[in-house]
Amino acid sequence: MENSSSASYFGPGGLDIADAFFTPIQHSIPPSSTKRHTKISVIGAGNVGMAIAQTILTQDLADELAIVDAIPDKLRGEMLDLQHAAAFLPRTKIVAAVDYSVTAGSDLCIVTAGARQVSGESRLNLLHRNVALFRKIIPPLAEYSPETILLIVSNPVDVLTYVAWKLSGLPSYRVIGSGTNLDSSRFRFLIADHLDVNAQDVEACIIGEHGDSSVALWSSISVGGVPILSFLDKRQITYEKETLENIHKAVINSAYEVIKLKGYTSWAIGYSVASLARSILRDQRRIHPVSVLAKGLHDIDGGDVFLSLPALLGRTGVLATTHVHMTEEEAGHLRKSAKTILEVQSQLGV
Repeated sequence: MENSSSASYFGPGGLDIADAFFTPIQHSIPPSSTKRHTKISVIGAGNVGMAIAQTILTQDLADELAIVDAIPDKLRGEMLDLQHAAAFLPRTKIVAAVDYSVTAGSDLCIVTAGARQVSGESRLNLLHRNVALFRKIIPPLAEYSPETILLIVSNPVDVLTYVAWKLSGLPSYRVIGSGTNLDSSRFRFLIADHLDVNAQDVEACIIGEHGDSSVALWSSISVGGVPILSFLDKRQITYEKETLENIHKAVINSAYEVIKLKGYTSWAIGYSVASLARSILRDQRRIHPVSVLAKGLHDIDGGDVFLSLPALLGRTGVLATTHVHMTEEEAGHLRKSAKTILEVQSQLGV
């Protein structure tokens, strides 16, 4: 029996709707069909880095996990602690070092390292210190793993993803920021909690900056396939715009609340980044809101800028971005978000 594609059902002679549905990323190459050893490197053994490492191990995403940190004693302690759990985990080789040569041959390098803000320090000065740190981190990662994909988690993630792209010399489709993937999960949770449904049945997305200028796409939210706002309008159910804005504010303030209560965030970002790693390394072709090079998309201009858009992820990185529906108001907010990031970037001299 001859295999047939589902595309044959769409119109006379078949209609390849993928070409119309996505904006492809130029020069992206197809993944190798050969099964191979998978290696992930995590840079930074702090709370976020170790939560990511632990989640990667429990989800069996790598054959080898390398961890790099500047503090050797802490690093060795974290490595041993994970190695001692070998009997309870899928078989994964775990190595650690302060030298970046340990990352050689990585399929995915996840960067969580970042300078901590000191009392009275401006955000711009902190950013300059993080750029200086990235000058020491990114070039050796690209040197030891020239075919790697960089996944940036350090904040401010959009600007630092741009910095990583510039410093690495890698094509833009292989440099990705964790962006609003976690923000969107928080958004889905709050809506699901409000409606008393499973968050996996909520389709909702936050785009733009991972920060105060992020954009909640209320116009495209659906629950169980039912568009929320059009449903309310159709049923003539009134709702206050302020209510929607408060939910968005709760998303923005979520991390601050967790940090205030426990001192740092870790588990949610761990699961978020592991989901991105799975989509990339397993060539899942799932759509995630992540920080990508957005110049020329959705009328964003003014320079090279990374911000979050729904992106199709696979074994070679960012394969495409979706033509996500936006109202004129939402599109305006997105362009404003891009401008905010560009203004910060202009002060870096990268």
